[in-house]
Amino acid sequence: MITLKKLAKELKVSISTVSKALRDSPEISVETIEKVKYLANKYNYRPNKIALSLKSNRTLTIGVIIPDILNRFYSKVLNGIHDSADQFGYDVITINTKESMLKEVDSLQIFSSGTVDGVIIAMSEETLNKNDYSHLKEFIMKETPIVMFDRVTDKINCDKVIIDDFDAIYNEVKSLKDLGRKKIGFISTINELNVGKYRANGFRKASFDFFGKFDENLILRISKNRDKHIEIEKFLKKNKPDAIISADIVCGVISINIAKNLNIEVPKELSVVGFGDKTISEYSSPKLTTIYQHGTEIGNRSVELLVDRMNSKWFGLNKNLNSYTTDIIPTLTIGGESK
Repeated sequence: MITLKKLAKELKVSISTVSKALRDSPEISVETIEKVKYLANKYNYRPNKIALSLKSNRTLTIGVIIPDILNRFYSKVLNGIHDSADQFGYDVITINTKESMLKEVDSLQIFSSGTVDGVIIAMSEETLNKNDYSHLKEFIMKETPIVMFDRVTDKINCDKVIIDDFDAIYNEVKSLKDLGRKKIGFISTINELNVGKYRANGFRKASFDFFGKFDENLILRISKNRDKHIEIEKFLKKNKPDAIISADIVCGVISINIAKNLNIEVPKELSVVGFGDKTISEYSSPKLTTIYQHGTEIGNRSVELLVDRMNSKWFGLNKNLNSYTTDIIPTLTIGGESK
């Protein structure tokens, strides 16, 4: 079995140098880090995590809290988290809150007991609706690094990774106008979430800027207890828009299918754009044009920020621990035939 000692002997460096190089320590030159990692990969070196955790008082584990594991966007983010965590030598423990604030509180209590070195979280819908972040503030006081993604709040000081929700919708309205669309509708089932509000505000601002007015009738807000198909069909019949932007992917697909049943040609008579995962866009004919959120990249960046924060804590690097980063991952309108 290959060990740090064997790697160090072959490279003719100290064991400490090899150990630091594998952790991307700034004390080690880039050239040495590359040589160490090349040899480690060649011999399929894997660190003894139990020994490392006992020696350093670290768990080498990241805790992840997500609101809905069945949501494809969060699945993509989780996939990105796992990929990056593997590269940095961390394991991942994931808890699904199912949009429950109580479950979120319990999750943070579990992770605050020393089971993880840091946490990545997207808040539950219940937490956002109640506007109660006391459990998060209490967790941060215990000095366990935390990174928020997607659903974030300015009331918590930590690193964050988000997408340009407002600009994504704003720019899409402009794009549709440039295609000659004059009556653009907006459909949302995430009205109470911060991301849903940002998207609606982007639509409202774009309507004023590009059409000189905003028509409230062109926003369809669908609550959870309502049938999406019935509500969208009524919306299309009553308002007769020539374009629709959906704040979620499912309503975009439904809109195309209903338009087809109403003998409305897509995209000749009606352009449809959905916000979300490109895979689901395959379930309509024509295929839905999608505002893609880059979930995997969000997961990757969340881990990078968390590891950087944890390294600053553990290795005393020259980083201002009271200075936080908010990374905005740009969206991209891709694929489909519905625009």
